[in-house]
Amino acid sequence: MRRNPLVYIVKSYIMAGIAFAAIALLMMASYSIIDIALAWMITLLWTALIISILVMTNQIMRTNRKLRNYEGQLAANKDRLTNEIKHRLWAEKTASENKTRLQFVDESFPVMLAYFNIDQRCRYHNQLFKKWFMLKENQIEGRLLQEFSDAAFYLGIQECIKKTLSGKIVHNERILKSSKGLAYSFTEQFIPHFDSKREIIGFYTLHIPRAQEKKLPPSNNHLITGTSDPIKPTTQKNPDENKIRSSIPENEDSQSGVSADRIIQAIEGGEFHLYCQKITPLQNDPNSPSPIHQEILIRMAEEENNLIPPGAFLPFVEKYKMMPLLDRWVVSYMIQWLSTYQTTSKSIFCINVAQDTLSDTSFSEFMRNQLQKTKISAQTLCFEIEELDAIANPANALSFAENIRNLGCLVSLCSFNHNQASLDLLRKIKIDFLKIDGSLICNILQDPEDLAKVIAINRIAHIIKIQTIAELVETNEIIVKLREIDVDFAQGFGISRPHPLKELQ
Repeated sequence: MRRNPLVYIVKSYIMAGIAFAAIALLMMASYSIIDIALAWMITLLWTALIISILVMTNQIMRTNRKLRNYEGQLAANKDRLTNEIKHRLWAEKTASENKTRLQFVDESFPVMLAYFNIDQRCRYHNQLFKKWFMLKENQIEGRLLQEFSDAAFYLGIQECIKKTLSGKIVHNERILKSSKGLAYSFTEQFIPHFDSKREIIGFYTLHIPRAQEKKLPPSNNHLITGTSDPIKPTTQKNPDENKIRSSIPENEDSQSGVSADRIIQAIEGGEFHLYCQKITPLQNDPNSPSPIHQEILIRMAEEENNLIPPGAFLPFVEKYKMMPLLDRWVVSYMIQWLSTYQTTSKSIFCINVAQDTLSDTSFSEFMRNQLQKTKISAQTLCFEIEELDAIANPANALSFAENIRNLGCLVSLCSFNHNQASLDLLRKIKIDFLKIDGSLICNILQDPEDLAKVIAINRIAHIIKIQTIAELVETNEIIVKLREIDVDFAQGFGISRPHPLKELQ
């Protein structure tokens, strides 16, 4: 605790008074001495001595004051640095979470998103924006909009940009043709970006392209695999398919312009592309190497073989209870693909199943029939159940997991979090793998609480002989930490980005 500066001033006056009193006494004593010359000499010497003492005392007090000031400054700096460290950790955690969200937006949302500075140079763009112009990233990033866009695209929004740079939010609609000659209806929004002084420093552009209505081409009934002899999975007819079709209002479209009839036609015709993302083992044991996993992801083929991301059509598929149809198609395709290209593979292929599939009592019989048609090992397939789906329907999830494991297939519980409902579920359900939620994984280097949760989940899983998989692994530093705490597998952009399944052929 710092003292009042007045204390040091009073001390200085007291010390000076004592010094002058001492001088006066010495001078009086000196006059009593007979030898006047000697007395004056003694007086001068004492005076010099006392002045020296006063000077030294003053310097000591000044030094003491400076030291106390420095102590106060150091304490203030320590507090400031402590606060800055807390803010930095919070900022890093927020940035990590935002990065994950941006990746989700970039990969899943069917919109063209970009940011331009006040000079109209592109400073950010997502995948769909790049895909529209059919350019590489370095051909867009840092370049003027009018440099990389064609005249029709730029001239149509020139006035919109002017209004946006004046501070207005602008909405626009127009029709453009893609580089392949297809007509698209564009809904666009332009949003100004202000700094702290309310000055415009750039703008955001949001473009939602929707294909114009036209007669769909005949279904080619297969997924494009890059081979001359495409696989033609045959899915068992679902008795509720006509009921599903009749329950959908006419002309109802999703926000991305994908109609319900279009989705049903795609399911019936197998017009989907399967992608995969590697799940790699972290604890390599030369004596007992762990197999590499591949999670199966799905994209829907649009006209001219353009791919629609899952975020654009899966919500619509779920809304009209078509997920069991789609899940059966994926399973049928994967089993035939494995029997054709991966007969000796030791990899495990993970397939997500929807909540409605968990309640499909005929799914296990469907799986049995599919496996009997081929020679592949049932352990090649692992079915992933979302934790929230299992908690919402525990009886269905437990029954599904038991039936699938009785067939010899594996089961994984995804997006596992550290809460009471999750732990209660883990005590009941029989699974082979536990996927730790990515929202915990991405923060383990910044948040001790999230790290403690991951360690606890991993320890509990290992006690009951379940292997763990970390989701959303983005950096080498996180990989090192996961190895350190003995997590078994890792999945994320830091391991591998999704790529077409046909690349594994």
